[in-house]
Amino acid sequence: MNKDIATPKRTKEILEKHGFSFKKSLGQNFLIDPNVLENIVSHANLTEKVGVIEIGPGIGALTEHIARQAGKVVAYEIDGRLLPVLEDTLSPYDNVKVIHQDVLEAELETMIQEEFAEYEEIVVVANLPYYVTTPIIMKFLLERVPITGMIIMMQKEVADRITASPSTKAYGSLSIAIQYYMDATVAMIVPKTVFMPQPNVESAVLKLTRKEHLPAEVKDEDFLFKVSKGSFVQRRKTIFNNLQTSLPNGKAKKELLIAALEAAGVDPKRRGETLTIEEFAHLSNALYDDFSGE
Repeated sequence: MNKDIATPKRTKEILEKHGFSFKKSLGQNFLIDPNVLENIVSHANLTEKVGVIEIGPGIGALTEHIARQAGKVVAYEIDGRLLPVLEDTLSPYDNVKVIHQDVLEAELETMIQEEFAEYEEIVVVANLPYYVTTPIIMKFLLERVPITGMIIMMQKEVADRITASPSTKAYGSLSIAIQYYMDATVAMIVPKTVFMPQPNVESAVLKLTRKEHLPAEVKDEDFLFKVSKGSFVQRRKTIFNNLQTSLPNGKAKKELLIAALEAAGVDPKRRGETLTIEEFAHLSNALYDDFSGE
């Protein structure tokens, strides 16, 4: 087996060889512990029949662990300076393709048809740049990218928010948007010491698994997320007060708003954080006709 990229010594050698310096603006923190990488990949249950999408491969530390177990890896790297590094470090693996592009601008559907036609399953495994964690996850979910799950490293605080339950401090519109599509659990906590450079925050690996059935049928998913977001504008306020402010002409349509809350079985005095995803779905359906068109 090839020597692991992810040791402090080898990482330093690679960076020096290519004259690479970290860019803070890209949130670059490279993993330097093979055991942690092995553990991350074990949560993805990879086989040769699985295709993997990776985002931000860096110098290939996680990529090589994925490549050893998956059928194929397609990795999106935004930083052009890393392309020659990856060509070098990943040369032993012929099942890896690196695409120099911002994944947020990628045509994922087309890429999947071209690269993963013969694979039974596609999953995302990535150490995500912390500043774009949420937009990346939401792109995969809202564009209905045909993945079965995601194993993704992120800031622990964000993982806590994504996995939170109603009536907890961390629960909010992000929890709802992601849990509407996926079952979410924290798979492992990752200490700062296994990164180079060390981040200022704790990290966690989040496991997202696509739900077989959505928790509720909604008339419009975008509108559901608009309602849930609006319900948390000021956490201490009631859902009625928050929606009055956040929905178009909410103040002028108080009666319609109260009627919709009653129709959905939601007490106007409740706070947004107490509502389940199902309750938000019923509420967004009740509000849709009167509040979605403006």
